[in-house]
Amino acid sequence: MKYQIGSFVTRKSYDHDLVFQVIDVINGEYILKGKSVRLYADSPEEDLEIYKDQKEEEEQDFVARLKEVDTLNRDEYFYLPGKILHIDGDKEYLDRCLKYYKDYNLWAIGVCKKEEEVPDMIEQLLEEHNPNILVITGHDAYYKKKGATGDLCAYKNSQNFVSSITAARKFEGSHEKLIIIAGACQSNYEELIKAGANFASSPKRINIHALDPAIIAQSISLADITEDIDLKRIIEKTKYGKDGIGGIKTKGTMYIGYPR
Repeated sequence: MKYQIGSFVTRKSYDHDLVFQVIDVINGEYILKGKSVRLYADSPEEDLEIYKDQKEEEEQDFVARLKEVDTLNRDEYFYLPGKILHIDGDKEYLDRCLKYYKDYNLWAIGVCKKEEEVPDMIEQLLEEHNPNILVITGHDAYYKKKGATGDLCAYKNSQNFVSSITAARKFEGSHEKLIIIAGACQSNYEELIKAGANFASSPKRINIHALDPAIIAQSISLADITEDIDLKRIIEKTKYGKDGIGGIKTKGTMYIGYPR
């Protein structure tokens, strides 16, 4: 075996566009997980090459751009951001998202569960944590050989995301009382929105960044509950903009109090 478990590699056939980590080898095929995108893939050994850090600066620039200047008037007012429940199929990505929330002093609970396990847990988790914002993410992929883009059977986890959203909407039907952000790389955007998500991936069936669901959640958490969100601005903050994530206009979740 040329590449060890844990090695970072790129794929020659895709012009080294993404960085993956080797997580397993099955029947001679390397099983890969995106370093910064929510995508699983498999590859033969001859298509792989060791990652040489040439894209690391671009990744750091993206994360640096996410840092927003705090413009809240903290001399006179106090703020109660919306609560976030983040359910993720990937522990590493979950930890990165939780750190991102912590940087903004947000109330966020993280739960790591496989995508297929989530639908049966939704009601219990919502009852326990009573969040304003629910993130359901992990990994996904669209397999062209399995069907057209509208066919849920052609996706790795879109059906699981749809089932999770449906269960959440049975618990809370209002799109404003519970804001749902769902999906991962190449997910069936239309079906996730139809199931009841406020935001979902992926309109153009492209990959999304590991932090993209958290970026949307953070933006909603810190948006005024009395005002409509700036839908386009929030989506454009994500790595790939409207090609990667779309959604519906709604209000924020943050209460503003006086005096401080």
